[in-house]
Order: sequence, then C-alpha cells, then structure tokens
Amino acid sequence: MTDQDQSASAELRRDEPRGELVIQTLAMPKDMNRDGDIFGGWLVSQMDLGSAILAGKIARGRVVTVAIEGMAFLNPVRVGDTVACYAWLEKVGRTSMRISVDVWVTRYRTDERVKVTSGVFTYCALGADGKPTPVKRD
Repeated sequence: MTDQDQSASAELRRDEPRGELVIQTLAMPKDMNRDGDIFGGWLVSQMDLGSAILAGKIARGRVVTVAIEGMAFLNPVRVGDTVACYAWLEKVGRTSMRISVDVWVTRYRTDERVKVTSGVFTYCALGADGKPTPVKRD
C-alpha cells in the first residue's frame, strides 16, 4: 500500500465529520431503488447542491459544476436516514474551486452516525455574461 493509499484509507475511517455542514435532508421512499436503498445518483445530487453552496459563497457569485471525481460509496443510505453533507475548500484556481464533500447519515431510530460517501467537486465561477471569471479573493 502506497503512502497515498494509506492516507486515503485513514481519511475514510474518520469518526467525525470534517468541514462545514452545507446541506441536511431526509432520505425518503421516492429516492430509493427496488432493494430499499437510496439511489447513488440522488446522493450525488445532494453533494452537488451542498458543495455548490460553499463554492458560491467562496466565489461570491454564480458557479457551475465542471467535474466530479474520486467518488467512494462506503455504506448504503436507507429510507428515514438524515443525510448531512459536509464540505471544505481544497484548492482555488484562477476561475475554479475544488471542493471536497463527505456525507454522513444519522440512522433512523438508532441515531447511529455513519459516513456513507465522499467525493471531490470542481466548480467554475461565472460572470454575468456566463463566461468564466476570476474567483474573488479577499
């Protein structure tokens, strides 16, 4: 196992969420597959919404998703689970931002907290003309 693999493995075992809580919602029956688990695509959409909130705050303007990478589904999400997306800024480029997202659930009725997935989203800041614009920095 490489140093990078060991670092990634250690990150997946974190016991507490990292980053800012950017979105929290409830997994409902309309979001499940035929086996009773929540669709991965629904979860990715929640991650995209939440990380876009953070990217928009950082850019102080309009942003669009340009890439999703590094998805790792660790545990299923079940109907009734409270889904919480935590995000943090990894890197700012001239017009782009790289945002990492971890998703944790609180299991319905047991209150057990479980990390279910993580991923990295890249956003581009757009100007009023819809073209890439530099990220506003303090």
